[in-house]
Amino acid sequence: MFEKAGVEGWKALVPFYNTWTMLKLSKRRTYLFFMQFIPVAGWFVSMSVFVDFVKTFGKFKFHEHAMAALLPLFYFSYLGFNKRDQFIGATVVAQHKKSSAREWIDAAVFAVVAATLIRAFVFESYAIPSGSMEKSMLVGDYLFASKISYGPRIPNTPLALPFVHNQIPFFGTKSYLDWIRLPYTRWFASPVKRNDVVIFNLPVGDTVIDKDDYGTKILYYDVIRQLGNGNPHEGRKILLANPDEYPLIVHPVDKTDNYVKRCVAVPGDILEIRESVLYINGNAVAFPARSETYYYVETGGQPLDETAMKEEYDVDINNPEEFQATDQTNTYRILLTAAAKEKMQKNGLAKNISLETYKEKAGGLVFPYDNQHKWTIDDFGPVWVPKKGATLILTAENYPLYERAIRVYENNKLEMHDGKFFINDQETNRYTFKMDYFWMMGDNRHDSQDSRLWGFVPEDHIVGKASFIFMSWDKGPRWGRIFSTIK
Repeated sequence: MFEKAGVEGWKALVPFYNTWTMLKLSKRRTYLFFMQFIPVAGWFVSMSVFVDFVKTFGKFKFHEHAMAALLPLFYFSYLGFNKRDQFIGATVVAQHKKSSAREWIDAAVFAVVAATLIRAFVFESYAIPSGSMEKSMLVGDYLFASKISYGPRIPNTPLALPFVHNQIPFFGTKSYLDWIRLPYTRWFASPVKRNDVVIFNLPVGDTVIDKDDYGTKILYYDVIRQLGNGNPHEGRKILLANPDEYPLIVHPVDKTDNYVKRCVAVPGDILEIRESVLYINGNAVAFPARSETYYYVETGGQPLDETAMKEEYDVDINNPEEFQATDQTNTYRILLTAAAKEKMQKNGLAKNISLETYKEKAGGLVFPYDNQHKWTIDDFGPVWVPKKGATLILTAENYPLYERAIRVYENNKLEMHDGKFFINDQETNRYTFKMDYFWMMGDNRHDSQDSRLWGFVPEDHIVGKASFIFMSWDKGPRWGRIFSTIK
């Protein structure tokens, strides 16, 4: 194409210098060349340069511009090597006028493409559907997640409908095609920091039951443990033998359901929970100020004023889910934020206050689901969070903790026979991790499905950082939360 335009052909092979030459040939303003270097927005600038360049070859139809913008390598080769298409110059282009219908079509297509790319690489909106982050984030909060905070992640499945996640609304069918699967790639990667509120793809959400009795939120792994009474191998046999009763959907990483939790441990950390208190590397971690959990509060016998409790401590004493009297005199079970608990202690309302802790193993669903680790959601660990490049010595004790990360998330064949370990059919007891991992927990520690139930979150599942709340609604706007940042 350059040679047809009277320019040395080698210039087409030099990145960015070729777009500078295209701008000159199409007589566009050269400041567009520098705008190409703006992250994400620069892609649109480059597309517009390509479109204007093919106009100088007499290409004005919609499909021709689409080919130039989306498949320039192939389309430019076609225009350059065929004998029919010739360079007509920018003067003829300036005389060409679009129809009003074409103007509308171009504007609509640009809007859809721009919104799709922004949603995929810059930011995306999410709604909070459950109380797992109460009261840091409330049901009815609508937030924006920044995808550039940790670096834009390239979609694993690029062939997908815009503006929807993994299902087409009202049809219940997949919104994407898996003909093309791209490997995990993240541009300008930046690490997730401890205490960030993070949007991520649910690690165990890769397989779900596609049935109204269960809904797509019910996880395959939970079902096989239930069917096998704790033995997933037996449960899997039952499930796979009944495909009509348990129809399965398998999602790629980027199409599993999105969750929002707080990152409490980063790669290399040692995490432990003792009587509801979180310890990272041996140091106790304070509850987030707006996180809530149940406390047993003993008062001095003074009456509790309904208005004062609501305004001072954000507790509705008429709501049994937030306030219950116990069998002990002047003692109540109250759902409090960490800030409200501190306030009660300081002003003397609470004579004695203690955390409620759960001693049972949450129905056998606590990670790693085996009989060796007698852990509960309030007494958990210690557990080491895998770090990229770090080498783990495999043992029979830690095998249940890390086998899914090694086998599923990092795509290895892993087996244990007679106390020996085989990775990709090679006997070894050492494994070096290829990715970083994170530990996510909800601020509402007693009402949260989080890493305590399904383990580590790999870096390739990280979507973005929860940035700010743009709308909050509960029977009307919650004005104090709109446009508030997430801490």
